[in-house]
Amino acid sequence: MEDMNTTQHTSQQYNHELEEARSKLMAMGGLVEAQVSNAIKALLERDSTLGEKVAYSDHEINAMEVFLDEHCAEIIARRQPAASDLRLLITIIKVITDLERIGDEAEKIGRYAVEMGESSTSNELHHSLRHLSQHVKIMLHDTLDSLARMDVKQSMQVVDNDRQVDAEFDSISRQLITHMMEDPRNIKDSLNVTWCARSMERIGDHCKNICEYVIYLVKGKDVRHTNLEKVREEILGTD
Repeated sequence: MEDMNTTQHTSQQYNHELEEARSKLMAMGGLVEAQVSNAIKALLERDSTLGEKVAYSDHEINAMEVFLDEHCAEIIARRQPAASDLRLLITIIKVITDLERIGDEAEKIGRYAVEMGESSTSNELHHSLRHLSQHVKIMLHDTLDSLARMDVKQSMQVVDNDRQVDAEFDSISRQLITHMMEDPRNIKDSLNVTWCARSMERIGDHCKNICEYVIYLVKGKDVRHTNLEKVREEILGTD
């Protein structure tokens, strides 16, 4: 009877540890989403104060990454999980790396927002970032939603949407090159806008990575570096 109680207690503790990892992961995701939203708001509204706040508040995200990394490693070492539990822990370790890097990109955008808020960057250049930034915010929200609900179809949609973000970034880059060639005085501001657009494009890439990990977690299939149409046929075709 004592052995049974001990086993039950161990099982409950193990489940609690897994749930804590999931909960902390989603809390980290929420914090990263807020950072990105504030960074974009600071940039588009030329709010140097908010931009500075974003630029210097990345430490909490970094601390959560370290905690989760150590927490998951400890569970793996002590519990020796298998099958879906092991995939969950591996996924969390991978996802937190991408979330931390999204936080880094938000920090960069915050810094650019401070610099651009104090410059005379044209409204035309600012406008070129507006649509891309909104697209990236939606992409990040959908990524975290698909992670919370383990939604493979939504994850596939986010992976697909990354191609549109890449296309928008390329379009902005061409526009800015033309702008710089027309007048060398535009170079500094155009480069700042380019770097902001690059950070947004990288956020899209990290969202894609996270959604690929969701597919791995749910389906047990690694779809990185795989043709998108082939993945769609293999993954969604089985539903």
